[in-house]
Amino acid sequence: QAQLEEAGGGGVQPEGAVRFSCTIAGTLFTQYAIGWCWQAPAKEREIVAAISQGGDGKAYGDAVKDRITISRDNDNNMMELQMNNLKPEDTTVYYCNRDGSIMSVVNGTAFFWGHGTQVTVSS
Repeated sequence: QAQLEEAGGGGVQPEGAVRFSCTIAGTLFTQYAIGWCWQAPAKEREIVAAISQGGDGKAYGDAVKDRITISRDNDNNMMELQMNNLKPEDTTVYYCNRDGSIMSVVNGTAFFWGHGTQVTVSS
């Protein structure tokens, strides 16, 4: 079964930036829309950003849309996301997810999810 391989996150100072990447092993990368969601404690997962199979369609969460850049390189089977101007309230676990439908990635119902990576924003 195809695996989502996540990288990035970690400790970041306020106003800093964090970069994530996500690849899909074992299947055709271009079949899937792919994105990142976040989940604060005691809250549901929310979209950070998503990108369509060809890269021409993008969607962003309202809380972060002015601070996000998302891209994909289908030749190298990789998606990258950068979040800028981080705030302490951005501290949480971030999850890569994929689906044949970008709307499933956006609304948190994607079929496949990564294990998540922690981001901690503190000085």
